[in-house]
Amino acid sequence: MVLTVLTFFGALGLFLYGMTIMSDNLQKIAGDKLRSLLGKMTSNPFKGILTGVGMTIVMNASAATIVMAVSFVNAGLLSLAGAISIIMGANIGTTLTAWIISLLGFSFSIKDFCMPIVAFAIPLIMTKKYKAHGSFLVGFALIFYGLAIMQKMVPDFSQPEYAYLMEYVSNMSSYGYFSILLFVFIGSIVTFAIQSSTAMMAVTLVMCANGLINFEMACALCLGENIGTTITANIAAMVANRTAKRAARAHFLFNLTGVVWILILFHPVMWLIRLITMLLGFDDPMTNSISVPVALACFHSFFNIVNSGVLVWLIPTMIKVLYKLVPDTDDEEEFRLKYIQHSIMPTGEIALEPAKKEIEVFSKRVEKMFEFIPELFDMQDSKQFSKLAERTQKYEEITDRMEVEIARYLTNVSENGLSAKASKEVESMLKIVDNLESIGDSCYQLSLAIENRNKQHIEFSEHMNENIKNMFNLVDMAIKQMNTNLSEMYINVKLDEAENFENQINNLRDILREEHTEAVQHNSYSYQIGIAYSNMFAQLEKLGDYVINVTEAITGKKN
Repeated sequence: MVLTVLTFFGALGLFLYGMTIMSDNLQKIAGDKLRSLLGKMTSNPFKGILTGVGMTIVMNASAATIVMAVSFVNAGLLSLAGAISIIMGANIGTTLTAWIISLLGFSFSIKDFCMPIVAFAIPLIMTKKYKAHGSFLVGFALIFYGLAIMQKMVPDFSQPEYAYLMEYVSNMSSYGYFSILLFVFIGSIVTFAIQSSTAMMAVTLVMCANGLINFEMACALCLGENIGTTITANIAAMVANRTAKRAARAHFLFNLTGVVWILILFHPVMWLIRLITMLLGFDDPMTNSISVPVALACFHSFFNIVNSGVLVWLIPTMIKVLYKLVPDTDDEEEFRLKYIQHSIMPTGEIALEPAKKEIEVFSKRVEKMFEFIPELFDMQDSKQFSKLAERTQKYEEITDRMEVEIARYLTNVSENGLSAKASKEVESMLKIVDNLESIGDSCYQLSLAIENRNKQHIEFSEHMNENIKNMFNLVDMAIKQMNTNLSEMYINVKLDEAENFENQINNLRDILREEHTEAVQHNSYSYQIGIAYSNMFAQLEKLGDYVINVTEAITGKKN
């Protein structure tokens, strides 16, 4: 008995692993095409739904489509409304699994074709060009191999030795409407436990085919699966940003609303599904268990299509509700990744989009940090100076953490296998975050230099102050140009303008250094003033080097 149970769950593991392999490798095969399609096909909710259906059919995994939608809305490539419409389409697309299993999985032994498929796939895996294609085929074979083993491991419950179990299930099914609610609850919990509605649908179909549960209880389990599949996303979004939370809540609201109205109209809906099944040429699923898989696929499709058809008109209302459930907060002074969630990890080229947007946020943060420096330079009030100096230090700590988190994310992405072009982009982005963090360090060093000047009661001449402020202005314009280049998503980058600012900074530094050398020779100011002054313009020039390094990294120019 124990061996049978373990074998069943091992087969379920093969099923889940096969889905994962298929999803991951399809994203590698068509990552750019999927990204382009998701970005273009959401101009209205109906196109968004069709996009979600198409992507889920291609990947055979609604969770992957939903993760992609969340990633793109976080990356600013999709609106929340677009993400909601794609999620609706993903729910419709996931019904394909039920149809494949009901029409193919039980009608002939596809298990017999699994090993030949693997045999054909292995040579492809050994090649560099078609490795992802071969892995996709292996995933496809594992799905049906696991399904075949699960079907085999479920006993024939019509045998006398299982009479007690059939009686127990029968008792659970004999409480009328309460039984329906009970099976909805069971479906929710089990789906959450195995974290796959597709796998739970496969288990439900196997149970139906072996006569363990009747059609109505199978439909109740199916409703539970639609709730359970949203729980995982909401837990993952607990540590994610507000946009991810809203997308996860949208998925939950959509499915929960559908379950509620189906439960209210449960028996009329059951009558309608039975009628549709018989019109398709099958027997009544309430009297013939052979028809249950097809009837359940009909029910699953009916639930998601009708639910989407009704709620698509209410997307603006849903968005208002989502903003009330997950309101905006002002947390600029706190460390928080806006676009990257390590708990929701896309694969392939699409994983670079959140990183690009996160780097753009990083660059704006260091621009804000640099704005503190001229303020500190002129500030006379000691209390205000201390507060702004503390903010500068806090920003420096945040930039350190941002570099670590973005670099860790990019490293994880690169380990999943990328194209040569994407690998170069990752290399460039790693250089960018390194230089952005160095800009933050330079800003902090400048704040310490100003603080040290104040403690030593050093006063610069009017000419020296004017020189430093001129350097401030040039560096500020260079940083703004850097941010403009980053905001272009690495397209239409103005390298010439960035290099022009860098040359102006270097030229001014050379002039100031020459003046400083002559002043020291003529004892125009004290040694302490000279050190403080030269340290300031040298640090500003160094900061300018980090700024131009960012733009050069974007363009791929060696620095």
